[in-house]
Amino acid sequence: MNSIRRNAWLGWIGLACLLLVAGGCGKLKARDQLNKGVAAYKNGKYPVAIDFFKSAVELDPTLLNAKLYLATAYANRFVPGVEDEENVKFADQAVSVFQGILKEDPNNIASITGIASLYFQMKKMDEAKEFYKKQIALDPASSDAYYSIGVIDWTLVYRPRMELRARLKITKPEDPIKDDKERKALAEKSLPLIEEGMNSLNKAMELKPDYDDAMAYLNLLYREKADLEDAADTREADLKTADSWMDKTLEIKKKKAAKPTPGHTS
Repeated sequence: MNSIRRNAWLGWIGLACLLLVAGGCGKLKARDQLNKGVAAYKNGKYPVAIDFFKSAVELDPTLLNAKLYLATAYANRFVPGVEDEENVKFADQAVSVFQGILKEDPNNIASITGIASLYFQMKKMDEAKEFYKKQIALDPASSDAYYSIGVIDWTLVYRPRMELRARLKITKPEDPIKDDKERKALAEKSLPLIEEGMNSLNKAMELKPDYDDAMAYLNLLYREKADLEDAADTREADLKTADSWMDKTLEIKKKKAAKPTPGHTS
């Protein structure tokens, strides 16, 4: 009886060792597949890289880098603005992998940033803004995230205003919206977004004082605000402020263009 029990224990120990060895081999194979995928990815061979990364994840589901590379490779296959089903599927697959990572690690900032960027490129502005705010919560020093929210807010208010102007047959950009009812209805929806966008862009410039792109969008938001003003003098003040931000944008772009590139000698 003791001999039988001892043989059984030896059998279980042997099986456990085999499983450990197999697990170790699986992890080694996974890292090999990851390395091959990274090499393909760096050479722009995204379909090949995707196959390697998928294999790595199957071999070792705990290999976070393989998942991040897989999502990023899918994202790189997505072409913004192309609406065909296969192209959109790449973005959806990337988001799905990033979301899977967030289930394991809710604060994985690479996944949050990746989803925000993809939603923005897919023109899912509300969803993109949600994830840029999550990015800011984890990285308050991210000037680009604040800038992106400003761009989103401008995007959300620009089209409705232009549609209203077209519906009212206002063809000249300098002409105000004279229909009080329509203008006030639009202002109620748009002004909170304009304010949020301005605050975000100002924060971006606080973090990055020469952020010329943020200045350009602040100029655009002041023009949106101007078109929703009741009083002519307030409208003119907004347009004047917009012009000042445009001047600052051009000034900084000019200074940047005049700077010698690193390693350049005259």
